[in-house]
Amino acid sequence: MVRTRIAPSPTGFPHIGTIYQALFNFAWARKNSGNFIVRIEDTDRERLVEGAEKKIFEALDWFSLREDESPRRSGGYGPYRQSERLKIYSKYAEQLVEKGGAYYCFCSKKRLEELHKEQIKEKKSTMYDKHCRNLSEEELAQKKGGPYVIRLKVPESETISVKDEIRGIINFDSSLIEDSVLLKSDRYPTYHLGVVVDDYSMKITHVVRGEEWLSSFPKHILLYKYFEWPIPLFYHTPILRNPDKSKVSKRQGHANVDWYKDEGFLPEAILNFLGLLGWTHPDGLEEFSLYDFIDKFNLNNIRNVAPVFDITKLEWLNGVWIRKYS
Repeated sequence: MVRTRIAPSPTGFPHIGTIYQALFNFAWARKNSGNFIVRIEDTDRERLVEGAEKKIFEALDWFSLREDESPRRSGGYGPYRQSERLKIYSKYAEQLVEKGGAYYCFCSKKRLEELHKEQIKEKKSTMYDKHCRNLSEEELAQKKGGPYVIRLKVPESETISVKDEIRGIINFDSSLIEDSVLLKSDRYPTYHLGVVVDDYSMKITHVVRGEEWLSSFPKHILLYKYFEWPIPLFYHTPILRNPDKSKVSKRQGHANVDWYKDEGFLPEAILNFLGLLGWTHPDGLEEFSLYDFIDKFNLNNIRNVAPVFDITKLEWLNGVWIRKYS
């Protein structure tokens, strides 16, 4: 069964980019009689915004993108909030150490800050220097009991090949990939561990997410291989751009879903517009409903071109939809 997901963080207002990703994931699940899951990535405790999770679901409801499984719609693969899955992440992180794909790191915050400063001073890449990567059993025994993190053990001097269904095969030089933290000292996961463990545990078959995650892609593939888990199909969609080519960011008013409500835009018009941004209707149509989109949509036809978020085009489409209801 096809299983797709979005995994927003409740750290602010619902972003129009979240709806863009939700549209593709929702449509592909519905087209294939599958399930669309909403998972809440709430592990960044310092940036959590009260009420933000509720706003995420209000936005999805406004667009009629109703999920099959989420914190509010229980399924067989929960919990659906990462903060409620901490024991799961710890278990897998420890397993990865045993498998040789990760290691304990006892470096203090002070040491890491000094390392960072020295690397900047010497104009080197600001990466962890693998200080704890090859500690002996005796050294590990001496340090056990103190605070530690668990880091990914990236192969040295290898080419890591990954497949994105939009771009094809992409090769990464492992020497340029950091041994990133997977599990923090407070036992919360970083994005890398959390997303892979959750996608595997929830049996996600198609991962559709923004291209900003491409640099993390090889780390995620390494995790799948270390755990010997089946790898889902990955689609990294181009980032939404303003007409001046800048990224549509949270600092801009029109990135906020509530802005569109306040300005009188119809959800049907916005979904129509978002569908046109990353995909071309096979019949060349510019006006179509969500149901028409689901019927014609194919993930394999997502364009590998940064879509321009032209608010003028959206205003025109909104007028079309208003007249439909008049």
